[in-house]
Amino acid sequence: MASTELVAPLFEGPLDIVGDVHGELEVLRDLMNRLGYDSAGEHPGGRRLVFLGDLCDRGPDSPGVIELVRSMIERDRARCILGNHELNVLRNDRKPGNAWYFDEQHPWFEAERAHSRPAPRGHAYHEFLLTLPLVLERDDLRLVHAAWDDSAIGAVRDAPATSIELFEHHERATHEHLEQSGIAAQAKAEKEQYRSAITDESAAPPLLENLGRYDERKQIMNPVRVLTSGPERLTERPFFANGKWRMCDRVKWWDEYADDVPVIVGHYWRIADHDGEPDEESVSSGKPNLFAGHEAHAWVGAKQNVFCVDFSIGGRHRERARGHTTFKTRLAAVRWPERELVFADGPTIAMVPGFTAD
Repeated sequence: MASTELVAPLFEGPLDIVGDVHGELEVLRDLMNRLGYDSAGEHPGGRRLVFLGDLCDRGPDSPGVIELVRSMIERDRARCILGNHELNVLRNDRKPGNAWYFDEQHPWFEAERAHSRPAPRGHAYHEFLLTLPLVLERDDLRLVHAAWDDSAIGAVRDAPATSIELFEHHERATHEHLEQSGIAAQAKAEKEQYRSAITDESAAPPLLENLGRYDERKQIMNPVRVLTSGPERLTERPFFANGKWRMCDRVKWWDEYADDVPVIVGHYWRIADHDGEPDEESVSSGKPNLFAGHEAHAWVGAKQNVFCVDFSIGGRHRERARGHTTFKTRLAAVRWPERELVFADGPTIAMVPGFTAD
């Protein structure tokens, strides 16, 4: 297979930039309708859709979302970048939310079983996902799933490899570094000492610095990891998320982003109520809220020119499991260059400018 351009040019013209969808096909259709698209992705005004990755996992119809987005890409009506959830299925890395890909079921998602659709036998999603770039860019806008990092982008730009080949190359180099530096052995000993406590939410283990440093290096030394799931650093105190105590946490990389070109990302869960104001109730897997104190429509960062458009639709399965029929988790898009935030279930909000457009 020919290598994909991992840093690719973004469409010119007006765009609608969609946050993480996570298998919520009907919600995506609602959002497309609100944005003025027909069911095939055509817009009377010539606008086009761009997806920020994480099309799949957790929700009821990951195959349906992938098939719809793929059909729009094939007709040059949409683009999509690779998210960490696509990366996981490409690597055959089984996670609680991607059992659909392997025609399996995970106990965390029992409530989704009745209305979930597994991947059809003989599906070709792997080949399609390999065609997705890691970054899309043009003079006035940059799009990446998790983090704009110049060093990571430099490492993948013009790389003669697929995203998976590049990922595995850097994984091997990182593994060698961790072994030779002794960090791997120290982390292994620490993990063995606290083996039972690490997966026990009631145990509250101390900060295991060696294990945290191991996870930190493993994350930041692989540029594909950085772009799809962001940089991580040793946390001040452990927190319990996704079934285990974490010693390493996501960071607000946007506070160090000094370029003038605005960046739009997904990945980092946030919650907004129907007036667009922040809501502290979490449906996430336990990770700290990086947007506390910020309104849903406000740009963030050192120059207030970074925006996250992931409004936690990946947690809707938890709301369904609780019997909810109205939801705090939502799907949204940024209209560009209008700088409007559009929710699938309303409203449309003018985004706080935060920076001066050229």
